[in-house]
Amino acid sequence: MSELNVFLLGQPIGKGRPRFTRSGHTYTPDKTRKYEMRLAAEGSDVMHKIGLNPVAVPCRVFVRATFQIPKSWTKKKKLQAERREIYPKRPDADNVAKIALDALNGVIFEDDDQVYDLRVNKSYGSDPSLSVTVYW
Repeated sequence: MSELNVFLLGQPIGKGRPRFTRSGHTYTPDKTRKYEMRLAAEGSDVMHKIGLNPVAVPCRVFVRATFQIPKSWTKKKKLQAERREIYPKRPDADNVAKIALDALNGVIFEDDDQVYDLRVNKSYGSDPSLSVTVYW
């Protein structure tokens, strides 16, 4: 079994809802589009380094989202977050997974319909980041 890890520093975000113009056209919010582009570029760099094209076989994906502990929290609440006694509520885990899969679609795997096992972990930590590990 092969595996590949894509790592992106910075606060993870969830997939934003599509927006609509007055004329009825839909578009992806800028924040979502820019984050997807950053993640796709990171994935492309990893694939280029190891000399792989997008895989065409079934894949398992594990997404780890680490969020910054809010500075406004009390020492007690910060300690609870460090001990993983409390977890981030927002963004929803499915939106974190969606942005990761959409960004890596056509980059790591040919299509995200190849993903047969998807796991998402959200936690607090000192270094906010998003890590996506793909197994095939």
